Amino acid sequence: MRFTPYYFAWSVILFVIELGIALFIRDDFIRPYLGDVLVVILIYAFVRAFFKIAIVPAAMGVLVFAFGVEVLQYFKIVEVLGLGSSAIARTVIGTTFVWEDLLAYAAGVGILLGLEKAIGPRPREWYALQRSR
Repeated sequence: MRFTPYYFAWSVILFVIELGIALFIRDDFIRPYLGDVLVVILIYAFVRAFFKIAIVPAAMGVLVFAFGVEVLQYFKIVEVLGLGSSAIARTVIGTTFVWEDLLAYAAGVGILLGLEKAIGPRPREWYALQRSR
């Protein structure tokens, strides 16, 4: 474990943006698509803020997690768990499976990998972290 202020700052910024989208945006593009693109970047930044995980494994783990949540939406997990009346659960977990969400998650991971390549750490952090001596 480690704490990385850079990734933590990004996770806080993205959380505030996501909160703003959830509370104030009611449209057919920003909330359903841009929100899903940003949420995988938010989760990635949060994971990298606290765990010493290389870029690609972290990104792929977040993508698998996002896909898993979407599959749980297909099976109506919020209702199965009896959380249908909880606005927080319905917002955080989601209630509707949409194929396009999977594309949005993949786009978000593609964007974050592009950003890491452009402004991120040295190449040795892409697949595996080197042990400190």
